[in-house]
Amino acid sequence: MTTELVATHTLVHGANGKAVDVYGPGDVSGAGAGGAPVVLLWHGTGPDERAMMAPVARAAAARGLVVFVPDWRSDAPDRGRAHLLDSLAHAHDHAAEHGGDAGRLVVAGWSAGAGAAAGLVTHPEPSGLPRPSAVVGIAGRYDVPARTTGRAPLDDLAEWAGSDGPGGPGAVAPVPVRLVHGTRDDTLDSVSSRRFAAALGRHGWPVGLEEVPTDHAGVVMTRFDPAAGRCVPDTAPHAVEGGRTTVRALLEASRGLVRPGILPLV
Repeated sequence: MTTELVATHTLVHGANGKAVDVYGPGDVSGAGAGGAPVVLLWHGTGPDERAMMAPVARAAAARGLVVFVPDWRSDAPDRGRAHLLDSLAHAHDHAAEHGGDAGRLVVAGWSAGAGAAAGLVTHPEPSGLPRPSAVVGIAGRYDVPARTTGRAPLDDLAEWAGSDGPGGPGAVAPVPVRLVHGTRDDTLDSVSSRRFAAALGRHGWPVGLEEVPTDHAGVVMTRFDPAAGRCVPDTAPHAVEGGRTTVRALLEASRGLVRPGILPLV
C-alpha cells in the first residue's frame, strides 16, 4: 500500500504577476537526487480559476508530486497563450526550489487546459521551451485550436506526425499521453478523448485513455455551484472516484507509464 504524505501549499507569483499555487509533498526525502516529479496543472476557460484545481492538486502532492497550478485568463487578447507559456517557464525554472525535478515535467490540463497541454507536444516546439516529458488531458477537446499554439492537436498530428507531413515521419517525437474523461460529461462528450487517443495510437504514440462514470467537473473532484458561478470541491462518490482516476493518471504519467488494457482500439 502507498503511504500518502502530507501535502504543503505555497502561493507564489509568475513573471507576469499571475498567482501560482504550488503543492508539494511534506517529505521529499524519497524523491531521489533530482527531486520529485513535477506537474503543471492548467484550469479551464474560467478566468483565474486556479482554486478549483486544489482538490486534485492537493491529492497529487500527497502522493509525492510537486504540482504548480497557475491562474490564466482565457479572455485575454491572445486567448491566454502568454499566461500559459509563462507558467510553463515558471514551473520549469522554479521546480527545484520546491523539491521538484524540472527534467520530469508533466503538463496536464482540464477542459480548455487539456487541449492547451496537448498542443505543446503535437506541435513542433511551439514555445521554445523544453517539451514536457508527458501530457495528461482531462475532459478535453482536441479538434479545436489549442490556446498555446493556435492549432488543433488533431490537425498537428495529421500534419507533423503523418507519413506525408512536412519533415516526414517523426517530425515531432512522441511522448506518453494519458487521457481521462467522464462518461457522464454533458459539456464535452468523451468521444473527443476517444478520437484523440485513436489518432495518437495510429501515429505510434504511447497513449492511454480511462473513462470514469462522472461528469465534466467530477473528473477534478468538483461540482458546478450555480450560486457561486464556479466549480467547488465535491465529496460525492462519483467525484471522488473521478478525482482518484485523474490523480492516478498524473502519477503514472510522471513515471512514463501507460497502463495496459486501456489503449484505444485502432
